[in-house]
Amino acid sequence: MPSNVEIKARVSDVAKFAEKAAQLSQSEGTIIRQHDTFFNCTSGRLKLRDFMNGSGQLIFYERPDTDGPKLSRYSISPTTDPQSLKTVLSDALGVKGEVKKERRLFLIGQTRVHLDTVEGLGHYMELEVVMRQEQTVEEGQQVAEDLMQQLDVSQQSLVTGAYMDLLLKGPTET
Repeated sequence: MPSNVEIKARVSDVAKFAEKAAQLSQSEGTIIRQHDTFFNCTSGRLKLRDFMNGSGQLIFYERPDTDGPKLSRYSISPTTDPQSLKTVLSDALGVKGEVKKERRLFLIGQTRVHLDTVEGLGHYMELEVVMRQEQTVEEGQQVAEDLMQQLDVSQQSLVTGAYMDLLLKGPTET
């Protein structure tokens, strides 16, 4: 199963973060609109990501709900009919909730840097260090920590869990 090392944090100054990410990635980033539907499941998280253009991905992942860099293992299956798949999964498993966001994606080395505007939550960033087969978790965590420093992400801004978890706790607009 593929894996990455992830962190998630609140962003208080979107323009400053975007500027630093653009400098490091040498690009303005790519805007991606996403509508994620989370389904009830007994272990990990199962979500259907609709890219709002007729394509999507069914994603299962497992990761600890801790702040700071953490290992996430995932499986992804593409779909060309996310709405039909959503109906089937909703009937079979029930819907836990939905997350709507606009994501600005920057690529920095082996890391996907996301600047997200999440409906009902505000502005966040995610780092996903896509692990190479020969890399240790510690090496991935070091890549994430180094990038956190370069992007001025403070320990105090780190959050645990998924956006779905934060939405279920209640709105805290940033």
